[in-house]
Amino acid sequence: MKNFRGKVAVITGAGSGLGREFADRAAELGMKLVLADVQADALERATDELLGQGAEVLAMVCDVSKGAHVQELADAAIARFHGIHLVFNNAGVGSGGLIWENTEADWEWVLGVNLWGVIHGVRVFMHAMLECAKRDPDYEGHIVNTASMAGLLNAPAMGVYNVSKHAVVSLSETLYHDLQLVGAPIGASVLCPYFVPTGIHKSHRNRPEELTPDTRPTASQMAAQALTVKAVESGKVSATDVSRITFDAIREGQFYIYSHPQALGGVQERMEAIVGGKNPPDPYAATPQVREMLRSRM
Repeated sequence: MKNFRGKVAVITGAGSGLGREFADRAAELGMKLVLADVQADALERATDELLGQGAEVLAMVCDVSKGAHVQELADAAIARFHGIHLVFNNAGVGSGGLIWENTEADWEWVLGVNLWGVIHGVRVFMHAMLECAKRDPDYEGHIVNTASMAGLLNAPAMGVYNVSKHAVVSLSETLYHDLQLVGAPIGASVLCPYFVPTGIHKSHRNRPEELTPDTRPTASQMAAQALTVKAVESGKVSATDVSRITFDAIREGQFYIYSHPQALGGVQERMEAIVGGKNPPDPYAATPQVREMLRSRM
C-alpha cells in the first residue's frame, strides 16, 4: 500500500498506546479514521484531539472479543466512508503468572481480546476489503495484526499472553499466504513489538467484571506483573517510534515488523533448538538476575 491520503484506516485499541499513535500518524498522512476502543473516556479524548487537528473521525466503543461488535464497526465504517483500506487489529491485554495458576477467566479474557479480537478483525474486515477491491480496479489495502515478540519467544510466567500472541503470528502468516494465493490487492503484516511504554501493563483496568477472578492474585502473578511494569516503563523505543516503523513497513509491503530487531537473537536460538531437536534454551541465560528476581518473589 503506497498511497494513504483520502483512504480509510480502522484502528482497534485506538484510545491509547500503539493504537493512539497509529491514529496520529494516519491523520498526518491525510487518512479518514475509524477508531475503536473498549474504554469510552480514552476513546472520547483521542477523538476530540484528532477532530481538533482537522481529521475526519468515526469513533465507536467496541469489545473486539465479540464478533457482533466488530461487524457493527465495519458496517459503520462502510456507511460513513464507503470503504476500508487499512486495518490495525491492535487491541490487546496482558496477564502473567505460572501457567497452571491462570484461571479459566484469565484465559477467556486474554484470548478473547488478543486472539479472538484478531480473528474477528480478519474475518469481518477482509470480507469488506475484498468487496471494496471488486468495486475499484485501483484498490490497494493492508491489514496489520499486532502480535508481540512473545509471539516468537516463550518467556516463563507469561503463558497466557505467549499463547495468544503465537496464535496471532500463525494467523497472520496464514493470512499472508492466503492473500497471495488468490492474488488479492491487499497486503498483510504482523507487528511484533518488544517492551514499549504503551500502558498494556495497566490493561486490567478494562477487564470485564464477569471475567475477573474473585480470588487474590498468586505470588507468581504478582511477580510477573512487577517484572512487566518495570520492563514496559523502562522501554527506550516509544510508541511513536513503532508507529513510524509500522507505516514505513506498510509502504514497503514488509510482513514482519519489529520494534527491537536485536531481540531476534533469542528467536534464532529457539529456532535452532527446534530444528536440532534440543530442549528450549534458557531465555534468561544472559540476564540471570531476572530469573532470580522472579524466583525470589514466588
